[in-house]
Amino acid sequence: MITYFTSECVTNGHPDKVCDYIADSFVDEAIRQDPSAHMAVEATIKDNFLLIYGEASTTAKLNYKKIALDALEKIGYGRDFEVVVKVGQQSSQINDAVAHDGIAAGDQGIMFGYACNETDNFMPFGYTLACQLAAGLQQLRETKYPDLLRPDGKTQVTVAYKDGVLDHIETILVSACHSEKLTREKLEDIINNELLKEVKHNHYYSDSTKVIINPSGAFTIGGPYGDSGTTGRKIVVDTYGGYCPIGGGCFSSKDPSNVDRSAAYYARYVAKNIVANGYADKVQVQLSYGIGLSQPLSVMIDCFDTNHIDIDKLYDLVNDNFDFSVGNIINELNLQTPLYRSCCNYGAFNHENMPWESIKTF
Repeated sequence: MITYFTSECVTNGHPDKVCDYIADSFVDEAIRQDPSAHMAVEATIKDNFLLIYGEASTTAKLNYKKIALDALEKIGYGRDFEVVVKVGQQSSQINDAVAHDGIAAGDQGIMFGYACNETDNFMPFGYTLACQLAAGLQQLRETKYPDLLRPDGKTQVTVAYKDGVLDHIETILVSACHSEKLTREKLEDIINNELLKEVKHNHYYSDSTKVIINPSGAFTIGGPYGDSGTTGRKIVVDTYGGYCPIGGGCFSSKDPSNVDRSAAYYARYVAKNIVANGYADKVQVQLSYGIGLSQPLSVMIDCFDTNHIDIDKLYDLVNDNFDFSVGNIINELNLQTPLYRSCCNYGAFNHENMPWESIKTF
């Protein structure tokens, strides 16, 4: 039986990811000055208007406007933006719940982690490829075609599974924002012969793989001028491309006391280590927390019948080797460091240098 699964990714210039990048720039700078900073400052953008809003509890002194304009310029949109800042103090009730003896969860919620053996980084192949292509678009724009390609763009990859096993790439879709000077012929040449150059050597790619380029036609109006953007709207792009449920909370804008971020990273860490150590071919880990509580309310492991040891034994191994308390998660993964902007784009779990991507033997 042949089944198909599709995942997407977006470039760093997509308006939602612009807002994620700005929000994580705030988190990084706050933590750089104050490792215990509690941050929840987001952004919304449309045309040349940027609204910065949220709550913070920190000794850090942040120039929100400058940080945001620096981020916009780095992405490729310049600094000509009207910026409105509306940031208040974090609720004392939330702050008190988090900052008591030990570190507790900043909110209730559910988090999921996932890993499989389809790729060397234990992520789904189709999703990983979509992220690699989106990152490749950014690299082509920055290094070779700054006058022809623009920061916004999307990729989408459909892969085929035969009896549940990855079989081939069915479709690759690329939508690249571009200058009016770029002809359709030249765009197709860039995508086919440069962006897809390495993909075409992959054994899952074949002559029957369909490549679709800018199906909407011209794509010269993009970024915040083509659509509005808001922090936290790309949570499927940021996680597993749809292969795993999402907890509902985004990553960007949040300091590590918010388990939407830190516990999701830890769930990935546990899942990856289960597969990397050969205990299962595919695994999903679900965690749940309550505000003001340091320990999880539940831990669930689902191997989809691919586990190579008894599931009770696997639970024992996980409990013996991983500590799901909020304080340990932050300490073990060294999360009170300014590392969030660097993994904002192309999937939080596609960056091998991140601490939650490390592998240990157990």
